[in-house]
Amino acid sequence: MKFLVTGGAGFIGSNFMHYEVNKYKEDTFICLDALTYAGNYNNIKDLEKRDNFKFVKGDITDREFIFDLFEREKFDIVINFAAESHVDNSIKNPEVFLNTNIIGTSVLMDACRKYGIKRYHQISTDEVYGDLPLDRPDLLFTEDTPLHTSSPYSSSKASADLLVMAYHRTYNLPVTISRCSNNYGPYQFPEKLIPVVISKALKDEKVPVYGNGSNVRDWIHVIDHNIGVDLIVRNGNDGEVYNLGGHSERTNLEVVKTILKQIGKKEDLIEYVEDRKGHDLRYAIDSSKVEDELGWNLTYNFEDGIKETVDWYLNNTDWTEDILSGEYKNAYSKTLRRHNNG
Repeated sequence: MKFLVTGGAGFIGSNFMHYEVNKYKEDTFICLDALTYAGNYNNIKDLEKRDNFKFVKGDITDREFIFDLFEREKFDIVINFAAESHVDNSIKNPEVFLNTNIIGTSVLMDACRKYGIKRYHQISTDEVYGDLPLDRPDLLFTEDTPLHTSSPYSSSKASADLLVMAYHRTYNLPVTISRCSNNYGPYQFPEKLIPVVISKALKDEKVPVYGNGSNVRDWIHVIDHNIGVDLIVRNGNDGEVYNLGGHSERTNLEVVKTILKQIGKKEDLIEYVEDRKGHDLRYAIDSSKVEDELGWNLTYNFEDGIKETVDWYLNNTDWTEDILSGEYKNAYSKTLRRHNNG
């Protein structure tokens, strides 16, 4: 089969590309990414040597480009990781989130309709459910939890989910949706909590924590998330939503303290800052549907996963510095020049 994976140079998408390309040598994978600020060609450039992988630079909102790509490549499966995903940025500038996350999704599905793909899969988020109270640990998000968004980001993702289900109902497009909890692991852009803590602590800079750090997130290792996506894409039922959670709830403050302890830094680096507007209190996912129906199970617990993740960042400081300096933005153009000159 031939797969189109959009957003494949981002954090979760690039980890998915490595997993799929190595596991399914008989399948072909086209990685599409616009290489906006959070897309990093360095994340996937090593895969260019593989016979079953190809990278294409492009924007999912560009209808003519997308339709030409579908006409040329004849995809069987489309998996949409492409999204603007940083909540703070969505609060400052909602429009780009609406364009990429909603319009881009509609363009992809229109192409899927025209060219008759076998499955369109939408990568969503637990943030579409809103939040849960801190004093009710018995409450979990299920696939039937009503959508109740808190930010322009989560609203754009919920809108995309509704659009996906509308295309399934109206046009009989074969679709699935997965909603995951907070991911952690290699290649995460250093604007998110875990890489921010690591990069700042290594430089003995203050580590910002929103409010009093009591907000709770459910953490899932990116590999476990992608194993779940793979199962859903290949074996899930059309028109279904599947939750993928890590069963690892931690307060933000607990996560920060865990990382500081591992890298041998004192907690006095923590600096409490003004809370985020509309900051969700707690996320917690019930994954029993995908576990029961598709046999998905976690391979990482948080303690082992966070240790491995911190070690990866400690051993790949050049990767982080390339991003902080902006040099990573030149990686794709440098590769093109080498190919053209070679």
